[in-house]
Amino acid sequence: MSGDWMIEAVIWDFGGVLTTSPFEAFARFEAERGLPADIIRRTNASNHWENAWAKFERAEVDIEAFDQLFAAESRALGAEVRGRDVLPLLSGDLRPEMVEALRRVKARFKTGCITNNLPANAIGSLGGRSLYVAEVMALFDHVIESAKIGLRKPDPRIYRMMVEALGVDPKNCVYLDDLGVNLKPAREMGMTTIKVLNAQQAITELEAATGLSLR
Repeated sequence: MSGDWMIEAVIWDFGGVLTTSPFEAFARFEAERGLPADIIRRTNASNHWENAWAKFERAEVDIEAFDQLFAAESRALGAEVRGRDVLPLLSGDLRPEMVEALRRVKARFKTGCITNNLPANAIGSLGGRSLYVAEVMALFDHVIESAKIGLRKPDPRIYRMMVEALGVDPKNCVYLDDLGVNLKPAREMGMTTIKVLNAQQAITELEAATGLSLR
């Protein structure tokens, strides 16, 4: 770490970073049902600002509308998948080594979490999860949930809200996410970004960025 560059905060995505990626569950579901590979991811990625997923994560539609919209969007890409069937695939398992890294980071720096999540009553939402998740969320100085504020990543405003809430300069922040599209606005603001492929790789890069031992 160079002397003229000071880390003040580490900002984390939740799903696919502190938990295992839902992509594996998507692939299993598709294989079991004989669906085209990646139909769920392709539906999520198509028109990603205004699709069913985006609207649901901003709490603009209820579960019934999400179910039908997602079915129509996936059908247009070649195979119908009900939105309701996708929700239970989202939860993922907490990665203990990432939670430990977060604990160690919190001892030295400010911490934030920006999560594209679902309205609290939806299956697969953080609100419906265990006490352990609540304990992990308590390690953050500030949490921004898309469903509560009506904005979602990669909208640049959500990143600005976080740095303002933490009272830090984006140039002095590290941001971790498992999706490249969500890293881009953070990088353009001047943050150091880490694309999370797996826990060990992410922790190694975070150690390099912060100068901390995180294992």
